[in-house]
Amino acid sequence: MLLDFGVLLLYIVIACGFLTAALVAGRIIRPNKPYKDKLTTYECGEDTIGTSFIQFNVRFYVIALIFLIFEVEIVLLFPWAVVYKNVGLIALIEMGVFILILLAGFAYVWSQKDLEWVKSEIETEKEHGTNL
Repeated sequence: MLLDFGVLLLYIVIACGFLTAALVAGRIIRPNKPYKDKLTTYECGEDTIGTSFIQFNVRFYVIALIFLIFEVEIVLLFPWAVVYKNVGLIALIEMGVFILILLAGFAYVWSQKDLEWVKSEIETEKEHGTNL
């Protein structure tokens, strides 16, 4: 057993050696000629105006999170579909429950109108309880 850990340690040492050799070789070979334009924040040729802090609309994040949830569904559903014939009835029921939970979440998001990109001012006032 100790020999197995020794082999693993040797593998890690060799990998670190290759990494160090690659970084040193890159440092030696690459050209290093910095100039004013190359040292700017953006190399696109456009000067920045103002601060780089911009407040994004929350809807971007909500749509991204909803997209992520349904991507995770696909990641979990695809392997199950590949071995569908071998998993049996219990796995079919479990996947049905999983899909029902996701559909309930989808229905909730839809009922809250989070999938609508543009909301009217009246709906916004109702959500925040203020008169704009």
